[in-house]
Amino acid sequence: MSEHTVSPRSPADLRGVAVVGSGRALPRTRVSNDDLSALVDTSDDWIRSRTGIGARRLAGPGESVTTMATEAARAALNHAGWDADQLDLIILATSSPDDLFGTAPRVQAALGAHQAVAFDLTAACSGFLFALVTAAQYIRAGSMCRALVIGADQLSRWVDWTDRRTCVLFGDGAGAVVLEACAPDRDDLLAFRLRSDGSRQACLTLAHRERLRDVQGGFTTEEGGFHPIAMNGQEVYKFAVREVPIVLAQVLRDADLEARQVDWLLLHQANQRILDAVAERFSVAPERVLSNLESYGNTSAATIPLMLDEAVRDGRVQPGHLLATSGFGAGLSWGAAVLRWSGPPPSGSATAEPPST
Repeated sequence: MSEHTVSPRSPADLRGVAVVGSGRALPRTRVSNDDLSALVDTSDDWIRSRTGIGARRLAGPGESVTTMATEAARAALNHAGWDADQLDLIILATSSPDDLFGTAPRVQAALGAHQAVAFDLTAACSGFLFALVTAAQYIRAGSMCRALVIGADQLSRWVDWTDRRTCVLFGDGAGAVVLEACAPDRDDLLAFRLRSDGSRQACLTLAHRERLRDVQGGFTTEEGGFHPIAMNGQEVYKFAVREVPIVLAQVLRDADLEARQVDWLLLHQANQRILDAVAERFSVAPERVLSNLESYGNTSAATIPLMLDEAVRDGRVQPGHLLATSGFGAGLSWGAAVLRWSGPPPSGSATAEPPST
C-alpha cells in the first residue's frame, strides 16, 4: 500500500491530495522518421530540426484508447498498491474516444472498479492537467477519497497522412496517476492555474465535417464525421512560448517557490524548441527538463503522465521531488501546476538526485 493510506469513503478530515502512483502504456508499432519519409516529402533531419521528434508509436489491430488507458491504469494501481475496487473516481482525459458517449466507463468495467464513477474530460493536450485538477477538487471537497486520472489519445485516427506539417507530430499512448486524500499539510498539489481562449480556437482543430442528409419527410440533418487535424503550427508555437512561461511564473509565485527550487520541469511534449525556450526563460538546466519527444512524439493528453511515469520508473523522479508542469494546446487551452511526487520509488532502483543547476 502507499504511504498515504486512508479508509475508503472516510475523508471528512482529509483535504490534501497525494500523488501516489503512476503507469503508462504504449502501442507495439514504432514508426520512425525514415518510415514517414516514404509517405510524404520529409526526412529525419527535417523533422528532428523542427520538432525534436525521432519516432512515434501508432496503435494497431487490437489496440485502442480503451486498451491503452486500461493498461496504464492497471500499472498505476499496482504501483500504488491499490485494488481497483478501492477507487471512487476515474477521469479519462482524451480527445479521441472510442465512443463519443464516453470511454471512461469502458475502462472502469475493464478494471473491475465497481465503486467508481467514471467520465471523460476533453481539453486536448491540456486534458491531463485539467483532469488532474478536477479530480483534486473532488478529493478536497470531501466527496471522493481515491481517484484515477488517465490521459490517453489515439490521434493517428485523425491525422492526414499526406500532410507533412501534422502527420510527423503525433503518436498514440496513455499515462495515468492515482490520487488519494491526505492531511492538508502533506498536499502534493501546491498550486495550479487553468486558462482558455476560444478566440484562438481555429489555430488547432479536429473539426466536425458538415455532411447533410435529406431524410424522408422533408427535413435535413447532418451526418457525423470529422475533418483531419488542422494546425497553424507557427501560431501555436508563438502561443506556447508566450503563455506557458507566464502561467508557470504565476503558479510558482502562488506556491511561494522560485524556479531553482523545483527539481524537474515537466511540460506537455509538443515540440523540443518549446521545451528549450521555456527552460531558458526560467534558467532551468537542460538536464532538469524531462523530455521523451524523441521516442514518442506528441501523444496529446498522454504526454505528461507518460513522461512522469518514465522518469519515476528509471529513478530520476524520487519521493519528495517537486515538478513544475504545464499543459497547452487546442482550445486554445493551457495551464500549469506545481506537484510533489509522493509515490514509491521503483522497486530495486537506486535513489537518483535531480541534477544541480
